[in-house]
Amino acid sequence: MKVKVKIRKVYHKIAEVEIDVPNMKEEEVADYLIENENLYTDEIYKKVSEAEYDYGFGLGNGMDERDVVEEWRYDIVDKNFGGHLL
Repeated sequence: MKVKVKIRKVYHKIAEVEIDVPNMKEEEVADYLIENENLYTDEIYKKVSEAEYDYGFGLGNGMDERDVVEEWRYDIVDKNFGGHLL
């Protein structure tokens, strides 16, 4: 008789960068970031490659999409406003 024993461990990495955006309505920031992803993607991918793995799904602080493999969000510094990108 053969038995398969399996384990599933979940790890995640989180990285963030701060960029300057022009003055605009808070509701316009997501569209601006999507249209200008060249302002942050290289730097954030570099930071995520350097980040340490942590156990778990990485949920919390606005990260709440458990069933996706990658989740992007933005938060306006010093304001209670942000949301998901992509």
